Amino acid sequence: ELELEVLRDTRNRTIRALCGQRSMPRSVWELPPVQRHTVLQHLLVSDRYRFLYCYVPKVACSNWKRILKVLEGFLENVDVRGKMDHKSDLVFLGDMRPEEISYRLKHYYKFLFVRNPIERLLSAYRNKFGEIKEYQQKYGVEIIRRYRKNGGSSAGDDVSFSEFLQYLLDEDVERMNEHWMPMYNLCQPCAVTYDFIGSYEQLQADANHVLEHIQAPSSVRFPERQAWYKPVTAEKLRYYLCSTPRRLIKEIIPKYILDFSLFAYPLPNITSQFCRQ
Repeated sequence: ELELEVLRDTRNRTIRALCGQRSMPRSVWELPPVQRHTVLQHLLVSDRYRFLYCYVPKVACSNWKRILKVLEGFLENVDVRGKMDHKSDLVFLGDMRPEEISYRLKHYYKFLFVRNPIERLLSAYRNKFGEIKEYQQKYGVEIIRRYRKNGGSSAGDDVSFSEFLQYLLDEDVERMNEHWMPMYNLCQPCAVTYDFIGSYEQLQADANHVLEHIQAPSSVRFPERQAWYKPVTAEKLRYYLCSTPRRLIKEIIPKYILDFSLFAYPLPNITSQFCRQ
């Protein structure tokens, strides 16, 4: 518990220091329209429990949405089976009037959950290009056509991690799909003062902390990880990092540097010694 507190404190102090710089936005109204639209469409509202949750894809957001639906009475319990509908029965802050937005940003409890940036990218890559046809057809085909000689006949289901990273390097951050857009851009932690930033690495403890704070009924708990879920293990991460050209890893870091620095995550280890182990 003490270690958790130290981690949270380090993260909060880092955010305060970096966000205190003059160039950083101080409110959502100072953001350019595209950035403001992105963050307001990622802030989910519970008026009943007076909180705002900024959802980040690939950081347990489906389970948080499930909890929201239970709290608002749209789902019976968190274990209800079935595909998650990421739009229905959810209230997005961006759909409200400016004065309603300002009121909630000022008075509601605000939280988000973050994850090691490179692990999140790997999770998105394995899930979207390994399992979901829609992503293979929409993004995979384009990536292969762009980066592979004679790749025109691909169905988009064999994108390599290196090709995915190259695609991210060439993509404008503001136009990225939410599953790989930097967490900073999705939730704007300098423009929105979050009361709590939990982490995927301490998911259960941090989720319990939030549920306790919002005074959720004791019957509402954070769901167990689904049996079919394939987690990104340390071994799996190492395999991908060490099988990818170092140049790509080094070049992708600046694109996600605010995620690493603000949320106190170490940069990926790609030393020869680490990869030889």
